[in-house]
Amino acid sequence: MTDLFSGYQTDRFFDEMFEAPGVPRPHYCQLINQLAGLNAGEFDRHRRQADRAFLTQGITFTVYGDDEATERIFPFDLIPRIIPSGEWRHIEQGLRQRVRALNMFLLDIYGEQRILRENVVPRDLVEGATSFQKAFIGIRPPKDLYCHVGGIDLVRDSDGTYCVLEDNLRCPSGVSYVLENRAVMKQVFPELFTKMRVRPVDHYPNQLLENLKFLAPRTKENPNIVLLSPGIYNSAYFEHTFLALQMGIELVEGQDLVVEADRVFMKTTGGLKQVDVIYRRVDDAYLDPEVFRSDSALGCPGLIRAYRAGHVALVNAIGNGVADDKAVYHFVPQMIKFYLDEEAILPNVPTFLCADDLDRKYVLENLPNLVVKAVNEAGGYGMLIGPAATQAQIADFANRIKDNPRNYIAQPVVDLSRHPTFVDGAGGQGAFGGRHIDLRPYVLMGDDITVIPGGLTRVALPAGSLVVNSSQGGGSKDTWVLYGED
Repeated sequence: MTDLFSGYQTDRFFDEMFEAPGVPRPHYCQLINQLAGLNAGEFDRHRRQADRAFLTQGITFTVYGDDEATERIFPFDLIPRIIPSGEWRHIEQGLRQRVRALNMFLLDIYGEQRILRENVVPRDLVEGATSFQKAFIGIRPPKDLYCHVGGIDLVRDSDGTYCVLEDNLRCPSGVSYVLENRAVMKQVFPELFTKMRVRPVDHYPNQLLENLKFLAPRTKENPNIVLLSPGIYNSAYFEHTFLALQMGIELVEGQDLVVEADRVFMKTTGGLKQVDVIYRRVDDAYLDPEVFRSDSALGCPGLIRAYRAGHVALVNAIGNGVADDKAVYHFVPQMIKFYLDEEAILPNVPTFLCADDLDRKYVLENLPNLVVKAVNEAGGYGMLIGPAATQAQIADFANRIKDNPRNYIAQPVVDLSRHPTFVDGAGGQGAFGGRHIDLRPYVLMGDDITVIPGGLTRVALPAGSLVVNSSQGGGSKDTWVLYGED
């Protein structure tokens, strides 16, 4: 085994690369053999090359919460996470099943509401969600599709079982890092791809573009599609510019659009040009000041009138947020059974609803042992990790739960799987240490459901941390799904 991993300890966690210290899993053997010729100095040279590539290409994200918003290079680890084909087939089947059921759920609750009438999902839980758009009941989206783009967060527990941690169906971000991570890996380690049969991911923009064209309300060969961004101060602005460029569509902001006669037009130097499909990276609340927040300058007045009239398609659809509410998440296995008459292929992490009296009692009595999440927060914010929390933090969350129980869920601490990750040490020295990871695959829904092979593997870089979000100091790895038999 290469000296790069000498001394690496798997500890008590499920390790993605090693079955035991010095014993690699079969699907990692070829990678380890190909890295065998590298010494620490050569590996460090490759790391610096990757950092320069990210810096040159402007692959950044913005951290909010400092005294001022800080733009940073996304930390990237050169050792890829590898998923064998058999494992990936299981993941893909589970994701396709889950997204299909979630789309049926959204069609139902904004339509006949059968699942609410039969009390499979509590009505007050859905109608009490801040992201439930009651005014859109009875409005069917183009092609009956809500979940055009989904980012489903997966984790592996101590037994190596893949579980769904949460669903992201509003404006899921991060896919640009998947594509750029792969491009940088090919640049830094081209020899690794000559022998290892790694499935490509670079078809994502083309597949997304085809799906957007599929939604166009007007029959035309080349519908006008735009990507609506909040602007340069948004944390994912790099991704907005990247995807617009890759798809060959216009990147616009709200001020670039105008609505006339219930149709959306883009302002151009040659006059107004009608827009057929909007891939929007703006949340519901800011889309149209006539309908949602009147103080929003990010959207376009009248946009919802055009949407209601069927003259423009929005991706993702209005009202999707209720399906990735962390309390509604608890009921996804029941949705799968209700709509598809199937058992969930990918299980949920066990979840306690603080709105339920018995669950709330258990949560309040066991806060030091649980992870508590606010149902509408993201990015690692609004969360308590009980075993790492102070008594003051635990008391604060107990009061929050009592004051607004609907706003919180709790889960047991999942011992996330770990992966060897290069960690800087004192005096410029570094070594490989186990760091916790998750996986966000991206699912596209159009004429069919497409799961991009791989996804964004996020890494909790601080030792012992379980929070993988980039805003909380996390990084990422390239994710390799292998062709062929295991």
